[in-house]
Formats: sequence, C-alpha cells, structure tokens
Amino acid sequence: MTGPVRLSLGRTRSVCPECLKTIPAERVAIGDTVYLDKTCPEHGRAVTPVWRGLRSYDMWSRSRINSASPVTVATDIAEGCPRDCGLCADHRQQSCCVLIEVTSRCDLVCPVCFASAGRHGVDMPIGEIATTLDALRAGSGQVHIQLSGGEPTVRDDLPEIVALVRAKGFDFVQLNTNGIRIGREPEYLAALADAGLDCVFLQFDGVSDVVYRQLRGRSLFAAKRLAIESARVVGIGVVLVPTLVPGVNADEIGAIVDFARGEMPTVRAVHFQPISYFGRGPGAPNDGDRITLPEVMQALIDHSHGAIRLEDFRPGSAENPFCSFSGRFTVDEEGRFQSDPEQTPGCCGSGAEPGAAEAGCCGTVSGRSPEVARAQRYVAGQWKKAPLDETPASGLEAFDAFLERQGRRLSLSAMAFQDAWTLDLDRLRQCYIHVAKTDGRAIPFCAYNLTDLNGRSLYRGPST
Repeated sequence: MTGPVRLSLGRTRSVCPECLKTIPAERVAIGDTVYLDKTCPEHGRAVTPVWRGLRSYDMWSRSRINSASPVTVATDIAEGCPRDCGLCADHRQQSCCVLIEVTSRCDLVCPVCFASAGRHGVDMPIGEIATTLDALRAGSGQVHIQLSGGEPTVRDDLPEIVALVRAKGFDFVQLNTNGIRIGREPEYLAALADAGLDCVFLQFDGVSDVVYRQLRGRSLFAAKRLAIESARVVGIGVVLVPTLVPGVNADEIGAIVDFARGEMPTVRAVHFQPISYFGRGPGAPNDGDRITLPEVMQALIDHSHGAIRLEDFRPGSAENPFCSFSGRFTVDEEGRFQSDPEQTPGCCGSGAEPGAAEAGCCGTVSGRSPEVARAQRYVAGQWKKAPLDETPASGLEAFDAFLERQGRRLSLSAMAFQDAWTLDLDRLRQCYIHVAKTDGRAIPFCAYNLTDLNGRSLYRGPST
C-alpha cells in the first residue's frame, strides 16, 4: 500500500525554529496541502502547513513576481538572509508601509502579542522619532507610516507625533490601536485627526467577548464599538484587523464581515491576520493551530452564499504572491456583495504609461518601484474616508455619485506573517512592510518579530 503522493514545488531556505540557524527547505504538496519541509542538523525536522488548497496555490503561483532594489542599501551582506536586514542589497522589494514603534508600553497584557508588550515599558523620545523619520525619508522616500507599539495611544503627545510625520512630508499616516482610549476619549481621536491622521487600524478579533477574553485577557467588544463610533463622529476611516486563531475565532469570520458591513462607511475594510507564532504566544504549534490564506478565502466565499468567488481575490501587487490576498467589493442596499475590482491604473490612476512612476510621476522618488506605488494608492484610496474637497470636475451630481460609491465599498483582505516554522526566505526578501530603526535601517516585519522556541529574537530587543 502506497502513501500519499509527495510533489516538490521548489526549494528555498528557512530557519530552524529552535536555534534560528539558516537551513535548506523545500515546498512540497501532499494531498491538497502545501508544506514547508526543513531539517536542522542539530534539532531535527520540521514540516509545517503553509497553504491548504492547491487550486488557489496554482492561481497564485502564476502571478507575476514583482521585485525592485531598495532605494538605499543600509547594511552589508555578511551572514546572509535573514541576518543582514536593514535593507541589504539582496532584498528584492522597497518599503511600502513602515512601522514606527513609538512606545513599548501597553494598557493591555494580551495572552497573544507579537511585540510582547506590557504595562511597563519606554516611549521613544520625540527627537528620536524625528531622526527616524528623516532617515526614512532620505533612505526610502514616500512611504506609508503606521504608528505602532505597544499601544501608541498611551502617549498623550501622539497628536504631536502625527503632526511631525506630516511635517516631514509623509502623506499617509495610520494608527495601530486596540481602540480603548479613542473610544473612551473621542476628543483625543479628534486631535489625532486634526493633526493629520488618515486611518485607524483597529484590533478587532470578533463579535463576542468570549474571543476577547481568550486572546486579549478581558472583555473588549463594547470598547471596540465605542472606538468605531468615535471614528464615525470624527470622520476617520477604520480597518478592522482580526488575528485569526483556530478554535478561538476562526468560526467568526463571517460574523466579523457582517459587523463590518453594518458599520460602513466608517469601516472601510477587514484585514485578517492568521496567527503567527512569535512574540508572546503559545509554544510550538501543531498543524491544527494553523489557518492558511485559502481557508480564510473559502470561509468568506461560503459565508457569501456564492456572491463572492475565489476569482474575486488576488495576490498583492508588490509583495510575494503567497503573502496576502485582497478583494474589493460593493455592497448593495440588500447587503449583497459584488466584486468591484480596482481598475489597472497608470501613475496615480491617471492612465499614464506603465513605468511612469519610475520616472518620478506624482512626486515619487526616482527609482521607486511602480508596484509599491500602486499598493500605496490602493490602500490610501480604500482605507481612508474620501475628503470632501475631492470634488470631481464634472460637478456636484457626479460628486454625490462618487461619495455613494465610496460609501458602499468594502475591502476584504488578509496577510500571513511568517514565524520560525513558516519562514520562507524567498518571501522574506520581497517583504515591503518594514519596521524603522533610529539608525536608518528598515527591518522586514517578519524578520523583526521572528523568535525561536525560547523567545530569542534576531532584531527585537528584550521587553522593558
């Protein structure tokens, strides 16, 4: 009797989950599941599911692999990926969204936290933030800034920080938050909006307090609703960001979408993040502890009763295809979804010839990746609410139609961050979500947060 057929889908490199040593790895298909298979000479073999669904794997594998050299190389190649991040000359994509961790403090101590944040920590001095922004602007050009932590809203001077980001020339600022303070103090969110905040990236794990008690340590659903209400009053767009954990909230995917649909147009998108096992979280995961991107897509398809199809989703335009999916939809008055794909734009949607962004169109830095610029336009266009001064030249009637159409759009997307078990260096080299350091380095997100079985990190310093 023969076992299941094993099909090789290509070789790559990864790390050992126990010692983080760089080791060879292979992508293999067994049945309908793709695994990352690797063996450390010292600690043995690890085989981990990374994609459940060969039909979508075949579709995603046909996507164009977009790559670009970093605008500025900040570190030399010495030990090889993932130990030379900064970015090094071997990195294959530029910065798109860059996180600045303005504090390591948090008003929660979540059982699951990639940053291992706690109530005690330190704030980045505003002078260091200014230095970081200057280095980032010089080294990476026009990027989206995400203020992160810890919990950024524990800082009373956060409006000053938002204004500083704007003053340094960055044109999109989003806040990564648990929502507690902005719900409790709407005037605080109003100050952030006045300073130039574009979007709230709201931790939102489900529609029941059972979920929040398991993942965040306390009941928080009412606090999430208050945060969304504050955003509605202020006029800031909200992206709901659920961390998906099998056995905890994976069965609430449809309910989260229904909630988002009921909170439009303030809620602009739902951005799912399947759990990655780094930072403060459970130990070595089992196969059943993983939920992969195709399973999230299938849950969305099933919940829509056929209104959403697999073909309505697609990989990102700049990162590795297997890092993410996104789909944009309109919701009619009956609550039904209809695919509303983004038109393939030229530069800034102007119909310019492909490659115009490389020549500096719309203020982009010469040599900037057109795919990264396109991803930035998509996010800015979908995630923030349309300002009232963007009146089309064709008059108020067309403007009313524009606002109505914008108000009925909802983006459904997901990103699979990599941990020590799933890290594929081909994917990591194409990462365009980076963490900024004061010394001018930009560290790919998955490398920055990578931890071994004992919590040891390559880049993130110990919690204080």
